[in-house]
Amino acid sequence: MRYSEFWELVEEVLGSAHGRELVATLVVGALENRTPAAALEDGADPREVWHAMCDELQIPQSQRWGADLRRPAPPRR
Repeated sequence: MRYSEFWELVEEVLGSAHGRELVATLVVGALENRTPAAALEDGADPREVWHAMCDELQIPQSQRWGADLRRPAPPRR
C-alpha cells in the first residue's frame, strides 16, 4: 500500500477531518503505543498502520477497504 492509498482510505472510511484527527491523536497499542502519524514518520508500512488502526477502532473487515475497487482479490485456489 502506498501512502496515498493509506490517506484515501482514511478519508473514505473514517471521514476527512475525523480520519486525519485520528491519525494524529489515536494511540495504538499494536503500533508500540504510537499514533499512526508517528508510526508512519518512523517508517512503518502504511498497510500495517491501516490494519492496526482498523483493529483499534474495531472496523469490520467488510468496511476496511472502502470502495470495492481497492478491495484485495480473494486468493486463488
